[in-house]
Amino acid sequence: MTASARQEILARIRRANIAATPVPIRSHPIPARARGTVDELRDRFIAMAREVSATVDHVASPDALPRAIGSYLDAEGLPRTIALAPDSTLRSISWAPEVDAGNDPIVSSSAVAVTPAFAGIAETGTLLVHSGARNPNQLHFLPETHIAVLPAAAIVGGYEDAWTRLGAQFETPPRSVTLITGPSRSSDIERKLQIGVHGPCRLHIVLYDGKEP
Repeated sequence: MTASARQEILARIRRANIAATPVPIRSHPIPARARGTVDELRDRFIAMAREVSATVDHVASPDALPRAIGSYLDAEGLPRTIALAPDSTLRSISWAPEVDAGNDPIVSSSAVAVTPAFAGIAETGTLLVHSGARNPNQLHFLPETHIAVLPAAAIVGGYEDAWTRLGAQFETPPRSVTLITGPSRSSDIERKLQIGVHGPCRLHIVLYDGKEP
């Protein structure tokens, strides 16, 4: 095919596209478990997260996070020392004397990390988190224990709702977005379930009511 013939074919395609009547994009059917009232979606998110081996706590306000997280660490026999994401919401909370938050978000694989989550998906009990300067990716993957804090108001029904929420807040999408459903697990090795193979072996979610600080 000559260059002129190829250009003529492409020009015909462009003219046809311009003349074509736009077809409205049809949304996918939303399953029943991704629908419901605010309270129903919150309760379903908690139930589904627990079903995939995450633990969930629910507090009345952001100021209650340090005490709740300190109690969780005590119950698990973990030190009250955490790697705290540089997120402005979390850094505005007074963590001492309940928890030693420190100043360095870079952690080893044995550390406990506390990070914000962007949305909770009731359909499967999944967290949507995104990377950024205030929420580095290593905090979601390196520690043995990941504690995610999530405004109860950020719980949505289905995955479509979570992506819509992300698109409404970010003009330019974050560099990476991760969906987290329970602790890391794999059965690739001899078909035996292994916890913590590709990430944390514990996932604890703390929901909080009220406005972000």
